Amino acid sequence: MRRAVTSEVPALKTAAEYFFRTGSEGKRVRPTVLLLMASALGEAPIPGGASNAAGTLFDANAEADDDARVPDHAPAHVVPTATRRRQQRLAEITELIHVASLLHDDVIDGSATRRGLKALNLEVGNKLAILAGDFLLARASVTLASLRDVEVIELLSRVLEHLVTGEVMQMTALPEDLVSFEHYTRKTYLKTASLIANSSKAVAILGGHKSDGASATAAYAYGKHLGLAFQFQDDVLDFVGSGSILGKPTLGDLREGIATAPVLFAAEEFPDLRNLIGRRFKSEGDVERAAAWVKQSRGIEETKRLARAHAAEAVAAIDALPPADKAVPAGRRETQLKCRRALKELARVAVERIK
Repeated sequence: MRRAVTSEVPALKTAAEYFFRTGSEGKRVRPTVLLLMASALGEAPIPGGASNAAGTLFDANAEADDDARVPDHAPAHVVPTATRRRQQRLAEITELIHVASLLHDDVIDGSATRRGLKALNLEVGNKLAILAGDFLLARASVTLASLRDVEVIELLSRVLEHLVTGEVMQMTALPEDLVSFEHYTRKTYLKTASLIANSSKAVAILGGHKSDGASATAAYAYGKHLGLAFQFQDDVLDFVGSGSILGKPTLGDLREGIATAPVLFAAEEFPDLRNLIGRRFKSEGDVERAAAWVKQSRGIEETKRLARAHAAEAVAAIDALPPADKAVPAGRRETQLKCRRALKELARVAVERIK
C-alpha cells in the first residue's frame, strides 16, 4: 500500500505517505474486515470455470490461493486476474478513501492532532493537505477502475458521494436537525458506516456472489452495523477515554460544535442542553456545561447500549451467511469458519476498546 501512494513530486509524496508510514498506520480496521470477509464468504462455486470481470477464465475454487500471500507491487492500473488479488485491491482502495477523508476532515475541522501525530494540515498547510487527500482519492479511483467490475465501481462511487453528503449535513444542519437522533444516525451512516458496508458488499461481489444474494446482503449488513457500533463507541470514548491513548484530545466533538449520541441522550434528561446544542456550544462555558450534563445523565450508558446493539446485529449478519461449502477442501473450509468467528470477535472488540 505504501508503494501505491508514492509520487514523483517530493512534497506530494511526503504528504500522501504521512499516515502510511510505519507507526502511523492506525488500526487498519477496514482492510482487516474486508480480507476476513473475503475468506469468510469464500468464492461462489462456478462449475467448470467461468470468466471473471476481467474476462479471464478461472476455476472459482482453485484460484483463491493464487500467491495471495505475496505482496502485490503491480502498478494501480494493472488489471489483477486472481479473485483474492482483486479483493486485496479493494481493501487497499477502502483504506485510501478512508485516509483521504481524514485529511479533508482535519482541514475542515482545524484539527491539531491525528493518530498521536501533528495533523497533516498543520505540518504542510491546508492546501497541500487537501491536495494529498485528492491524490489518494485519484489513486484509489485508478485502482478501482482496474477491477473492471461495474457494480463494484458503482458501490464505491456511492461511498464517495455519501462521505461528501454526510460532511455537508454536519456543516449545514439547522438547530432542529442538531437535536434529532434520526439526523445524527443518518449522518453517521453516511460519514462512517457506508464505506465499510458497501466495501463489504463489494468484496462479496468480487468473490462471485450475486449483489442481491444472501452473502452480499449479509456482508453489507455486517459492515453497516459494525461501522455504527464503532462510531457510537468513539462517541463514548470522546467523554471517558484518555487523550494520550486515543491520540487526540477528548471532548473534541463538543469543541467542534457536534452533538454526538451521549449528548442527544443527555438532552432528554436535561432539556436546557438543547439550547447549547442549537448554538453548537459556541458560548463561553458551553462545552464544560454540556460535558457535565452528559456525565450526570445516562447518556454514556445509553450510547454504550446502542453500540452493543449494533455489534449484536453485526454478529447476527455473520450467522445469517449461507453455511460453509462442504465441497471445498477441509482446510479451506476451516479457514472460512475461523474468519467468520474472527469477524464476530471484531464486533465485540469494537465496543470494548479503549482507543
